Amino acid sequence: MANSGSGDSMVERVVRILGAFDRGHTDLSPSEVARRAGLPMSSAHRIVGDLLRTGLLERDLEGRVRIGMRLWELTTRGSRALALRQAALPAMERAQAEIGEHVQLGVLDQDEVLVIEQLSAPDAVSNVTTVAGRLPLHASSSGLVLLAFGRQTLRNRILARPLPPVGPSTITDAAALGRRLDAVRRDGYAILAGSIESVATGISVPVADRAGTTVAVLSAVVPTGWPRERETLDALRRTAQTVSEAIADYGILTH
Repeated sequence: MANSGSGDSMVERVVRILGAFDRGHTDLSPSEVARRAGLPMSSAHRIVGDLLRTGLLERDLEGRVRIGMRLWELTTRGSRALALRQAALPAMERAQAEIGEHVQLGVLDQDEVLVIEQLSAPDAVSNVTTVAGRLPLHASSSGLVLLAFGRQTLRNRILARPLPPVGPSTITDAAALGRRLDAVRRDGYAILAGSIESVATGISVPVADRAGTTVAVLSAVVPTGWPRERETLDALRRTAQTVSEAIADYGILTH
């Protein structure tokens, strides 16, 4: 496949352009696309034109560019994330009604937690992530679960890297993180207060497939000092079991 002068393939440049859009930047001018994608204006203009013609991008009445419905259509077909979400949603709705705060479902993707569903209440505690948002493995309760119940190679890889602070209580020492992961695996859950925001605590449990492999993580984000921590954990465990059964019923290929 043809490469650019910078060494990027065409696919890599397309991904960089699509990655320029996020919740804070849903529509961009052509120059903004080029700047956020880190591409020369001429290259970005040519690729954006191709993406507009295929419907992967679309232009609004002001001439700004945004993600097209065609891209949503293509990425939704046969999506593992969508199938997991559909299997989990009924149980998650019941859990959110019981807990009254944020309840979310995440999966491991590129050494991060990718949030594929989130249910919230209008007065719920502050939560930095959203659907399609990402969380660092070492700094989130959901990440600790995925690390603790994931492959040893994943754990070794993360522990060998720098562990940058994200919030006031982020674990930044590899030895301390390793001990915490041992405890999470032993206890079957993770509770992490103030690791990203001082006002919020994450409570997470694994979601397993029929073979017992952890394929997702179910979490609640509650206020720090939450008096119903134990009840919340129990609700998450029941919900995770229901989701595991739903995954089997859906026949979802999880790995």
